[in-house]
Amino acid sequence: MSAPDPRPLTGEPVSLDLLNTRWMHDGERQDLLASADGLAVWLASTGLDARFPADEAALGPLLRAREALLRAVESPGDPAATAEVDALLEHGRIRATLSAEGPGERAEFADPAWGPAWTAARDYLDLLRTAPDRIRACAHDACILHFFDVSRNGTRRWCSMAGCGNRAKASRHYARTREG
Repeated sequence: MSAPDPRPLTGEPVSLDLLNTRWMHDGERQDLLASADGLAVWLASTGLDARFPADEAALGPLLRAREALLRAVESPGDPAATAEVDALLEHGRIRATLSAEGPGERAEFADPAWGPAWTAARDYLDLLRTAPDRIRACAHDACILHFFDVSRNGTRRWCSMAGCGNRAKASRHYARTREG
C-alpha cells in the first residue's frame, strides 16, 4: 500500500493529473515525482499501479512526459510541443484484440518503463478529441494546477472553488474594503 496522496487536486484525467504532480504549497513548489515513492503514490492514485511497477526506470520517461505535456497544454499548436508529445507516443502502440467479450484494444510497449508516460500522452490525445477548449490552467496567479472543465456551461476557472476560488474572492473583497 502506498502513502497518501499529498496533492491538493487529484482525480483529473491521467495527462492532467501528471501535470498536477507539481503544485504550490505555502509559496514553495512541491514535486510528487521527486522519488520512486512519489511515483508509487501517483500510479496508485491514477489506477495505473496494476499495470506498471513504480520503479526508477519509469521515472525518467514520466518526467519527460510531464514536461512535454505541460508545453503542449500551455502552447497548443506549437510545433515543438506537438513533436515532443508525438515522440512520447513512439514508445507504444495500440493492438486490436478479440476476446470472448468482443473486440478490444491493448497497449503494447517495446520498453515497459515507457508505459505510464505513453499512457499519459495517449490520454492527452483523448482530451484533445473530446473538448480541447476545456483543458484549463487554474486562474489563480499563484497556482500551477490544471483541470479538465466538466461543468455544464464550461466556465470553471479554478482548480478548486474551496481553495483558489475562495482565495481570489477573499482577495477581491479585501481590496474593495480597503478602497472604501
